[in-house]
Amino acid sequence: MKTELERIAPMDIERRSFEIITSELPHPIDAALAPIIKRVIHTTADFEYADTLCFSEDVVAQALAAIRGGAAIVTDTTMAQAGINKRMLAKHGGSVRCFIGDEDVAETARKNGTTRSIESMKKAATVVEGPVIFAIGNAPTALVQLYEMIREGAISPALVIGVPVGFVNVVQSKELIMQAGVPYIVARGRKGGSNVAAAILNALIYMLGRE
Repeated sequence: MKTELERIAPMDIERRSFEIITSELPHPIDAALAPIIKRVIHTTADFEYADTLCFSEDVVAQALAAIRGGAAIVTDTTMAQAGINKRMLAKHGGSVRCFIGDEDVAETARKNGTTRSIESMKKAATVVEGPVIFAIGNAPTALVQLYEMIREGAISPALVIGVPVGFVNVVQSKELIMQAGVPYIVARGRKGGSNVAAAILNALIYMLGRE
């Protein structure tokens, strides 16, 4: 059987991809959330995100206001950090930081018998000033640590993106963040990843670019 390929100019591939995604969505989605949901599907080719991505009330407006105001973004992995469009983010005065590879974080984790993800969240809470967006795509322990610091009143994030992937405490950590009383975008269930966290942030950044 002969395979027919679409002939598409390189600059039109993303546009065509989003046309296909729109045509194959399993059901209508909220127009305000569509740019985020579609970009995650574009990143993963997984249409389940149309159902599993969960959004707190008014979170898109709150997230855009935070980015517009120069919010710092803290990731739990260098992969998520690398995937975020820092050039466009910088136009709004924002930056992306990741502490997972810091020597003091690793040393504190060894000393305390914890994980670098936990200690990197603690460090972020003490050194990052102003509005902060946490983007967690790998470590459920980071989400649990954020939940505990929020509950204690130690931090009040402008947004928590909770999309770690895996099997151990992944589902539970996401549910905790949804009960924390802060703006959130969460991928319920086991699926997620650093690429998903970056895709969500990029969708928000690109939304500002269209203003």
